[in-house]
Amino acid sequence: MRFPVLVAALSAALLMSACASRVDLPTRNTLPAVRMQSSAIAPGNGGELITATALEPGDILLTSVATLTSFSIRLGSFAPVSHAVLYLGNGRIAEAVGSGVRARGLDEVIAEEQMVVAFRVPGLDAAHVERMRAWALSKVDTPYNTVGVMLNAPFVLNRRMCELPLVPSPVSNFCMTGMATVQLGASRNDQFFCSQFVLEAYNQAGAPITTADPRWVSPADLLHMREGDVPSIPATQPLRYVGHLKYNPMPVITADGATSR
Repeated sequence: MRFPVLVAALSAALLMSACASRVDLPTRNTLPAVRMQSSAIAPGNGGELITATALEPGDILLTSVATLTSFSIRLGSFAPVSHAVLYLGNGRIAEAVGSGVRARGLDEVIAEEQMVVAFRVPGLDAAHVERMRAWALSKVDTPYNTVGVMLNAPFVLNRRMCELPLVPSPVSNFCMTGMATVQLGASRNDQFFCSQFVLEAYNQAGAPITTADPRWVSPADLLHMREGDVPSIPATQPLRYVGHLKYNPMPVITADGATSR
């Protein structure tokens, strides 16, 4: 197969599978390679189960639950997570949900969700944590950014055109920025959906995770900012995997009607 045809076929496949990619240039000892975004997140894929004692204030928890809304978000973003939560320390979290921003116990999150996986932003210090906690608690009862969520869903799909393989990073970033300006311009930044709230908390703490507008970022984008993955939206530094607080995959219905995990 000729190289242009191969590139076209690979581009079509990646677009259909909604996978961002990165081209690693050749070195003296390696050939060029295309790395693809990964949604693998089960503990069996190099992960581990942990307890809450392993968490530190500022950790980001990504979750999923067996509801139609969660399934729709995961299907639309091609990722196994649908919600983002900020850990405040002392067994407390803050999150933006349909009823608005709220603070509650970590144990409630673990009890409700099917999967809870923790990531850490390197370099966070006590001053960052205190500013983050103070800002997050000051936003309790702030309304949910419903318009932002509704606009973000088609943006996640449409921006895949900017992520085709072999597209230079400056071109890809320009494409995504232009698309976001057009599609997300009506979204408010004084109300929050889950991942927007987490990123804004980091901004307010003086430790931004990304230079992108928080309204652009979904829970799936946070997942792909982890070490070893290919982010759709660049991070200032990769997030470190801490572990799974809970992993309870949905049962799969087999051909004979039985269920398995």
